Amino acid sequence: MKLIKNIAFITLCMVTTGIVSAETSSYWERPVIKSFVKEMVKKHHFKESDLKAWFSNATKRQSIIDAMTRPAEGKAWNKYRPIFLTDKRIIKGVEFWKKNRAILERAKKKYGVPVEIIVAIIGVETYYGRRSGSYPVLDALATLGFDYPPRATFFKKELEQFLLLARKENLDVKNTLGSYAGAMGMGQFIASSYHRYAVDFDNDGQRNLWQTTDAIGSVANYFKRHGWRKDEAVIVRADGNGSVHKKEGRMMKPHRSIESFRQQGLIFQTNLKAKNDQAVLVKLKGNKGTEYWIGLHNFYVISRYNHSPKYSMAVFQLSEEIKKRMPK
Repeated sequence: MKLIKNIAFITLCMVTTGIVSAETSSYWERPVIKSFVKEMVKKHHFKESDLKAWFSNATKRQSIIDAMTRPAEGKAWNKYRPIFLTDKRIIKGVEFWKKNRAILERAKKKYGVPVEIIVAIIGVETYYGRRSGSYPVLDALATLGFDYPPRATFFKKELEQFLLLARKENLDVKNTLGSYAGAMGMGQFIASSYHRYAVDFDNDGQRNLWQTTDAIGSVANYFKRHGWRKDEAVIVRADGNGSVHKKEGRMMKPHRSIESFRQQGLIFQTNLKAKNDQAVLVKLKGNKGTEYWIGLHNFYVISRYNHSPKYSMAVFQLSEEIKKRMPK
């Protein structure tokens, strides 16, 4: 009896402090949601009854907000790299490549994107489709659009795009699962990217990013549309010292010539012949101090998937390791 009373007391405290309601409170009764619903009815001709049913089922999830405030990209490179550069993930990448070789080669031929880059993206994002997300996308986007002020404008637009996407692609609004940020499928496309870059690569009449063939084609199309340059390098290691380029390393877009970096003291470990090509300095905290890298155009293209240089580097290095393990 004492245990039951203690549980009841704890539960009461959780309710009054918002801990339980943060995960279970319905959105429908909130005026801001009703205003959003009216806009969706007027602008996109949704049925109010459908929207009411969906938002009555949607809940704010504090765990989503917590995840947004502590992304893996906040870690230093020497802590971030071991998350993705594991022997198991590399081996699974080789297996994924072997299993889907024909589809990957077709995507490479059509879009000009290397197979290893396509595989690495899917490997980093969802462990080759094994971890595509456990949050209802509706909950994620509602939570971030209406209860996370730093990105509210962006995520309200993504919520709008998700509802339009669900209607167009015949997705189950209530039960479609994704990441804490509302990204979906093997390649983790947010709704607006799903609209723009997803392709029906298996020609079955639907763009299904939870299906391997469409996911592979869509990732390749994403990079092609963002300007991937066929057969060009991605990033090269450089040697320098702590006094070199103190103000560099904060931008992702190439903005200086390769030659200018060379003239200021960086020595490239790979020969770069195109002196006037634009590049960017990438500085990362390694186990043995600061690592210097020169990011080229294709490195910037990878960063269009996730703007963190650590993310782009993880994709690149995973792709290289997978490629090395593939039988010749």
